Amino acid sequence: MSTTAPTTAPTDPPTAVAPTDALARPQDADTLPALFRARVRATPRAEAYGEFDPRTAAWRAVGWHEVALRVDAWIAALAALTLPAGSRVAILLPNGVHAVCADLAALSLGHVPVPLHAMDTPGSLAFVLADSGAAVLVVQHYDTWHRIAELGPAQPALRQVVVTGHEPLPGDDADRADRRRALRLDDWLAAASSSASDSAGVAPQPHDLAAIVYTSGTTGRPKGVMLTHANVLANVRAALGRVQARGDDRFLSFLPLSHTFERTVGYYLPMATGSAVSFARGPTHLPEDFVSQRPTVLVSVPRIYERVVARMQQQRGESGALAQRAFDAAVAAGWRRFRRAQRLPVEEAVPAWRDAITWSLIGTRLARRVQAGFGGRLRVAVSGGAPLPPQVARWLIALGVPIVQGYGLTESAPIIAANALDDNDPSTVGRPVAGTEIRFGERQELQVRSASVMRGYWNRPEDTQAVLSGDGWLSTGDQAELVDGRLRIVGRVKEIIVTSTGEKIAPVDVEQAITADPLFEQALVVGEGKPFMAALVVLKHEPWRVLARTLDVDPADAAAATGTAVREALAARVKSACIDLPHYAVPRAVWPVFDPWTVENGLMTPTLKLKRNALMQRYAQELARLYSK
Repeated sequence: MSTTAPTTAPTDPPTAVAPTDALARPQDADTLPALFRARVRATPRAEAYGEFDPRTAAWRAVGWHEVALRVDAWIAALAALTLPAGSRVAILLPNGVHAVCADLAALSLGHVPVPLHAMDTPGSLAFVLADSGAAVLVVQHYDTWHRIAELGPAQPALRQVVVTGHEPLPGDDADRADRRRALRLDDWLAAASSSASDSAGVAPQPHDLAAIVYTSGTTGRPKGVMLTHANVLANVRAALGRVQARGDDRFLSFLPLSHTFERTVGYYLPMATGSAVSFARGPTHLPEDFVSQRPTVLVSVPRIYERVVARMQQQRGESGALAQRAFDAAVAAGWRRFRRAQRLPVEEAVPAWRDAITWSLIGTRLARRVQAGFGGRLRVAVSGGAPLPPQVARWLIALGVPIVQGYGLTESAPIIAANALDDNDPSTVGRPVAGTEIRFGERQELQVRSASVMRGYWNRPEDTQAVLSGDGWLSTGDQAELVDGRLRIVGRVKEIIVTSTGEKIAPVDVEQAITADPLFEQALVVGEGKPFMAALVVLKHEPWRVLARTLDVDPADAAAATGTAVREALAARVKSACIDLPHYAVPRAVWPVFDPWTVENGLMTPTLKLKRNALMQRYAQELARLYSK
């Protein structure tokens, strides 16, 4: 393999930390429980977390000392199980104090958290439980565990299921093994408090596992990324050089803690700095939570920012011509002001004094409205997990939203590179963070080496060897270039679709599943940078005639074939064909075509592979309609 010489990123300047935070700096902790205890000692009375209590319909602040007491109760209950060191504890919970307690209790006893995605299918969750050999599952609702137990393997390693929800469990039933393993959280904690246990677990060491985080898979066989305490803490230190959080900051946490981006930057990093974290109630309440919690730091995937810009675009479209021109002038002026401040080239030759006047007359008022939607106090908004669309970055930055883009992988804990507020080029993913070496292999594949790089994949030595060299270089699968010291991602060595929510999907797997249905001759799935997957499908003539008759549609009428009823029926067939794939990999919108893709019409290679770019150009209008709503 050909490589260029490695480059080591220059060391970031030391992060300013308030005197009260000195005992809890990540530099002073070598494990995550040590970081937590240092934080409790440093600021015991400060707010750690804000959580909405639906029973009182009010937000409640939880201090670090209270969190420590609750973690200790979880430790006692978990220790009473007398599990061997290194046992896996699967956590399937919404973001909240319960999830924090489960994570820290497992880590404190030398066990390994396995964070699960709440939106995953029961079959996928069952696979992860079995593959990891989880001994404990912590879940919010008993019904969730029941569905996993019904659809998945037997889970012989699973000894205990802890249910945190307040609903009562079903009555004991000898025929239901899933019920016999389950206890409500209150009962589990109470039993531990009433019995003495000599088991204190084994204190973790820096190179012990701190998590097994399963990557997004499209075949039901995701890989478990093994991250150590040293990996995670090294990435926290590196992230602090770009996200310079303070003790008086407030984070708003809504990305799932199964997302490594959220675990490192939205969970452990604020623990290091003493920042408070408010746990958002979910997507439907997000606008309200922004206003009530008024975060100063936001960690998100592009989809959230896309929604904000979509609302801005809608409001602009509903305005009169004069208001639209004023809006466009403000955005253009704000964008040029930003680029001048960052010492980036300015495309339009507009005098700075003219932009200053435009901004003072129009821009400031618009910017206040946009910033108010985020709570009005936002200091920095971090975007990661997927590329940030240039138009989204332009509109938000132009109107004063302090957004910076980063890049990383679960396998690197995750941050590899990131922009900073005072060094921000949105067309790149920023400079490599401190301590990260980079080089380029064949086909300009980005390779990285740092203290954050994973130990490997759980029980997958061949897969580990395929991406991790003996001397620690991780092959990212992404093609990149280095421009003025900043990384720009230009493509992928293998064709992987990354949606705007950060899910990574192999299109060939989805297309093969679709064409297993006799109705579909060929299929092309898309979704790069989009909120969901969509598909173009070539219909086989005879199966299409049969389906058309059931829908009362003339099979020869091409216009009728693209009507709403037909496309909904096709989407249902696609969903059924993709039943074994994770939900995020299943196309939600389908567009039918009737002319096969061939070598002769330039849509297939001589080896009968799809020419994806040619297909997307040929059907650009049809694809646009699939995402027009």
